[in-house]
Amino acid sequence: MFAKVSSLGLFGLNAFPVDVEIDISRGNPQFEVVGLPDTVVKESRERIRAALRSCSISFPVASVMINLAPADTKKSGSVHDMAIFMAILRGMRMIDDVLEGCAFIGEISLNGDIRRINGVLPMVMLAREIGIKSVFVPADNSKEASVIDGVDIYAVHNAEELIRHFRNEEKLSPCEHYVPPEAAYNETLDFSDVRGQQSAKKALEIAAAGGHNALLIGSPGSGKSMLAKRMPSILPPLTFEEALETTKIHSISGLLNSEMPIITKRPFRAPHHTISSAGLAGGGTVPHPGEVSLAHNGLLFLDELAEFDRKTLEILRQPLEDRKVTIARASGTVTYPCTIMLIGAMNPCPCGYYGHPKRKCICPKNKVTGYLSKISGPLLDRFDLHIEVAPVEFGDLSSKAKEESSAEIRKRVVSARAIQEERFRGTGITCNALITPDKLQEFCPMDDAAELLMKSVFDRLGLSARAYDRILKVARTIADINGSEVIQKAHVAAAAQFRSLDRKYWSE
Repeated sequence: MFAKVSSLGLFGLNAFPVDVEIDISRGNPQFEVVGLPDTVVKESRERIRAALRSCSISFPVASVMINLAPADTKKSGSVHDMAIFMAILRGMRMIDDVLEGCAFIGEISLNGDIRRINGVLPMVMLAREIGIKSVFVPADNSKEASVIDGVDIYAVHNAEELIRHFRNEEKLSPCEHYVPPEAAYNETLDFSDVRGQQSAKKALEIAAAGGHNALLIGSPGSGKSMLAKRMPSILPPLTFEEALETTKIHSISGLLNSEMPIITKRPFRAPHHTISSAGLAGGGTVPHPGEVSLAHNGLLFLDELAEFDRKTLEILRQPLEDRKVTIARASGTVTYPCTIMLIGAMNPCPCGYYGHPKRKCICPKNKVTGYLSKISGPLLDRFDLHIEVAPVEFGDLSSKAKEESSAEIRKRVVSARAIQEERFRGTGITCNALITPDKLQEFCPMDDAAELLMKSVFDRLGLSARAYDRILKVARTIADINGSEVIQKAHVAAAAQFRSLDRKYWSE
């Protein structure tokens, strides 16, 4: 008896359709799975035998051959268990319903329970694209799957429910379309907690408004980490399209929970400085996304930047430019998106007090140079804003004056992003930091005074072409915050000030 059931597979972020074909014929009793399955897929044989017994169904005493088509694409994980289970029931003629237009994804346990899997969202998105009308998923994944409109999602708790549904004994009802709630920002850390540091706060506001990378450098205890950890409270909200993109990456990584199945706030990732290259950029036999991709459409914070392995940091150079990470393996090539804001924080030397106005640095000159050289020139060039975080004065700490809250700063950020959204409509650009070189002249017009100053800055500081572009983009953001369509001299001057620290620390 031949039967065919639809399933879906996943390689990296890319879902693909899988046809589970079964042939039950006379011969020596055996159960084989072919079609380039990995070890986990092959082990489904034992899980399905036990699940059938739990449903009081005897496994056929015959030659059972399962083919996962297309046969030249590697299948991995336990995602096909439910489809194989349904194919066996169909092959045994225990289910007469036509299964065309239905897809099954989920892991079956020994007692017949259906367990949650990773990567449901990209698979359901593909199901909608290829015209599948109904997708049966584990109950724990049902909210995540029902985010996608236009497909009937059925939440399955156990194998018995599946059997009763297709025998028309007790029909399952499609899940309601899940609409994510509006993100709440009142639970996050607030900028009003930070005393003083007005210059650094303004710089981070500019970074948030334009999506710019920023480097914070200063002595220990000056508030670098405190400032960076409050950045999520002033970032603009995710659009639904951005939320889906971000959730897909978290879905395949198994970082979603059943109660909050879609990312509604921009991610904030802060890996420890001992992280490996694969942990940061992604990797593995079956390539998994790294921290830089998990921060997609959000913020990646690297605290104690100079303590990271230099080779690990250098891996960031290409992703920061291309906004994607490509991982090549023998089994295939996977590309993960990584449109991120990178915020780095570091001390200026091992003891932390090089350049401090009141405390003396105890590090030998060669130690300071060696410490700073861990941040290469090309990587430093990719930070749009270089922010010196000065030591906090006693007057600021003891002041009873109320500091500006994140909500107030966020209003200005959202207003600036709204201007950018209107400017870039239809171009695929979402913020000033992503303006492509061919669009700079169009989107960053300068008046004569601003152009003269930019020329002077370029010649005096010996800027690279990349640094010129980044200063221009930051000036564009400052102009947006101030409500100016044309970049003025003051905007260029302010943007150029944020490129001075490499001359102070790295040029000596």
